[in-house]
Amino acid sequence: METSLHVNLIAHTPEPEKVIAAAAKLCYSHAGTQELLDDLTPEKAEGFLKKLMTFGHASPLEHASFTFGIEGVSRALTHQLVRHRLASYSQKSQRYVTEGQFDYVVPPEIKAVPDAEKIYIKAMKDAQAAYDAIAEKLADGHYITMINQGADEKTARRNAEKKAIEDARFVLPNACETKIVVTMNVRELLHFFENRCCNRAQWEIRECATQMLKLCKQTAPTLFANAGPGCVRGACPEGAMSCGQAKAVRKKFLHLS
Repeated sequence: METSLHVNLIAHTPEPEKVIAAAAKLCYSHAGTQELLDDLTPEKAEGFLKKLMTFGHASPLEHASFTFGIEGVSRALTHQLVRHRLASYSQKSQRYVTEGQFDYVVPPEIKAVPDAEKIYIKAMKDAQAAYDAIAEKLADGHYITMINQGADEKTARRNAEKKAIEDARFVLPNACETKIVVTMNVRELLHFFENRCCNRAQWEIRECATQMLKLCKQTAPTLFANAGPGCVRGACPEGAMSCGQAKAVRKKFLHLS
């Protein structure tokens, strides 16, 4: 079944802007952390953060983190996502979770061509049929082996099915839907948005990053005021590889809400 992308902000550091402002001010002050926190009104924190974001003093940004629940995305997306190594990930396992009637992502370019979409959907159905058939045959073999080794029927059946899907999953496509929980600190998020909100990023992870950025802006508008692809803050960093739409992209992300 076709699925669609959804991002949910599960949790974040309480008062992330205040925490980062206090951490940054500590570097330049004799005051203690509690004194700095007590003195930081929302207005003071906002003013200081606006200055901080122009200094290039990025380490304080690591003191606040955001955790997202991401669903309705493909394995192709998560293979790209986990390349951002300064983050924590927990993903639905195809080793332990049976993919019975798996959901899948249909790329817009394929959906726009009916004949291509028809072939694509058939491929998904064929992959499901192959997965089910392989898992069943492997489970039958494992069951007999475990019974012969002295396991009771219930335990043998349960463990045989688990062992079977370890290998059956190899026929599943990149399109197969998955779910993942992601935690990143603010510094890494800004780097992630710079790379993945860009028009040159793959369409699915670009949409995912954009949804994540919207949620960050709602929670910490000062920290993420200028977040987005590199062209938001100046000239496009892609050089000859630029999409040529920097003005429109800049407008989109500066007014993202």
